Amino acid sequence: MLAVCLWSANLAAAPADNGVGARQQQLEQVRSRIREVEGQLKSAKEERRDLIDSLRETEQRIGEITRRLRLLAGRLDRHGAALADLEGRRRSQQHELDTQRSILAGQVRAAYAMGRQERLKILLNQQDPAMVTRVMVYYDYLNRARAEQVRAVRRSLAQLTATEEAIRAERGKVLDLQASNLEQRQALEEARTARSKVLASLSREISSQGAQLAGLKKDEESLQRVIERLQHALIDIPAESADQLSFVSRKGKLRWPAAGRLVASFGTPRHVGGLRWDGVLIAAPEGEEVRAVHRGRVAFADWLRGFGLLLIVDHGDGYMTLYGHNQSLFKETGEWVEAGDPIASVGSSGGRTRTGLYFGIRYKGRAVNPAAWCMPARNHKVG
Repeated sequence: MLAVCLWSANLAAAPADNGVGARQQQLEQVRSRIREVEGQLKSAKEERRDLIDSLRETEQRIGEITRRLRLLAGRLDRHGAALADLEGRRRSQQHELDTQRSILAGQVRAAYAMGRQERLKILLNQQDPAMVTRVMVYYDYLNRARAEQVRAVRRSLAQLTATEEAIRAERGKVLDLQASNLEQRQALEEARTARSKVLASLSREISSQGAQLAGLKKDEESLQRVIERLQHALIDIPAESADQLSFVSRKGKLRWPAAGRLVASFGTPRHVGGLRWDGVLIAAPEGEEVRAVHRGRVAFADWLRGFGLLLIVDHGDGYMTLYGHNQSLFKETGEWVEAGDPIASVGSSGGRTRTGLYFGIRYKGRAVNPAAWCMPARNHKVG
């Protein structure tokens, strides 16, 4: 199912206690628009060939598995840090216990040196009343100190036992996560193998230039339909707030969404026919983070023919940014993103054989040159 989302806004000067209700009402309005757009897109969608469907399914599966692996890696890091903290705490508690045991041993030796005399015997053996008083004070002090040290040892033992139990539990979680990680990686390899077979079949089917050109035109038409319908649905949705930096105010200052080399520039010819690039292609390693260039709301997060796993962010005032050929999508429709937030990872979805990021900017549905909006490239390198 196509997952699309539209820009929603705060009600101007809304009371704090009504903010949640107002946002919920706007969210329902947005969801209603989403359903309308999804219905229109479905009714307008052409019959896809079995191979295209297979490619979509395998690439979506790869994206989902990659996203799970990313989440697992984060959890493993957190549990690993917690385990390291517990190990450090155990070492500290063990050191404290050893110190307390040493003190207690010294007190026991002191008591033994006194001849293990009972209180009454000490009283009877002393002639000087003043000496008796002092000896009894020392005796009581030693007994109290010894009793307190015994309690301290018991407390330390209990703390150490609790820490060791926590360590065992944490290690169990880490082992479970590692097993899940291995399982997901095996599933990822299987999905990649399936994708390779689909790509080989597609390559044989569209070997002629005419077939390639027809496919590219269909890809552009699919994307344009999505953008046009989103633009139509967004036309009367106001901006979130008046005081946020507008997209147009950042022209020439936006950071590129990924670090890499520009291998296709805006307006340059495609490899077949008279088609030209309506965005840029940034060559980057698989798995590199793709970051939002400006604050906005995710308006589309799904697979689209020709662009693979595609994410579109709506920035208001008619501006949208597009991020295609991703390996995995980190954000879902409706989520707000800030400039610099990781939103996806670089991949080769959409049937590409090399990894890279398609990046486009649209103003009221019309493609504009990203190079005019982002910081200048150096030797065709960006990011």
